[in-house]
Amino acid sequence: MSEATEQTGRLIGEPGGGPGPGSSITDILRAWGRLFARQREGTILVVTIALLLYFGLSNASSFVSQANAINLFSSFAAPIIIIAIGEVMLLICGEIDLSAGFIYCFAPFMMFFMNVYFGVPALPSIIIALLFGLVAGFINGFITVTLGVPSFITTLGTGFILAGLALTLSHAEPKTIPPATITIGKYLATDGWAQFIWAVALVAIFHIVLTRTRWGLYTISTGGNQLGAREAGINVGRIKYGNFMITGVLSALVGLQVAFYTNTIDPLAGQYQPMFYSVTAAVIGGTAMLGGSGTILGAFFGAIALATLIDGFDVQGINANSVQIVFGAAILIAMVANVQLARVRERGRT
Repeated sequence: MSEATEQTGRLIGEPGGGPGPGSSITDILRAWGRLFARQREGTILVVTIALLLYFGLSNASSFVSQANAINLFSSFAAPIIIIAIGEVMLLICGEIDLSAGFIYCFAPFMMFFMNVYFGVPALPSIIIALLFGLVAGFINGFITVTLGVPSFITTLGTGFILAGLALTLSHAEPKTIPPATITIGKYLATDGWAQFIWAVALVAIFHIVLTRTRWGLYTISTGGNQLGAREAGINVGRIKYGNFMITGVLSALVGLQVAFYTNTIDPLAGQYQPMFYSVTAAVIGGTAMLGGSGTILGAFFGAIALATLIDGFDVQGINANSVQIVFGAAILIAMVANVQLARVRERGRT
């Protein structure tokens, strides 16, 4: 008997078993509804579907098209999703990375300098750009974990440094993508659904990492009770270092993807917006700001919800200034719903 059937049976009063012969369709649907409500991703999934339906029905000719779907999922949603994966891992273990958007900005310049100025072949120059994200994450981890500076301050400082480096080394001028790297860029971003495929693959991988591996368990334990985790033998510092480095690599990947997609390396790209969108996606998807709990799938749906709002308002021709109002309201509504559903889940466990 499946776990879902057992849970459903318990919800309608049949411990350890599924619905009995006397159970009505209404009882079964109510039981499944309660089970769904107890899933952390449930709220944002419903919101995401509702937004897609609303914009799809109100702007069928423009919104429901292959070109717009690629724009929505690959151009808008994928960058938020990929950075949100790293932010979820950090938020769960009680940290945050404000420099993600600046790593995103600088990584394509690293590829450009390696390939154009130092003659490094295309693939190694891209790998070096990704390794730069890894090193940036390590530095954030070192200052936060080893030197004891709060991650908010650490990543705020490293973000400013990276922004200054990008502007200084580029002379505040955009660069074009090196011709030698364009072929590889096709597989990272420019080939239709490439960015979204990368996002979905990474979500699947890190969902398994968070829910099925020791690393995920240790990440949750670190954020839930750091002292208890240490006493249980978990290397808390190692977990935080690792999650900073994961976020750095993912941010660098997004920077490269966006550069290839737009065919421009912009010293003003990234900044704080991708990071704030990603953290917003994580939070409205059910990740706790204070650590100890979170969900990769929730951040995935949260990112799609935000991207749907951005794309939907654009299709409707609504002033971009109004989007910020809706974002703020969406965050508050989603958080209120998450808090209330968390209470429902807690009552269900007692």
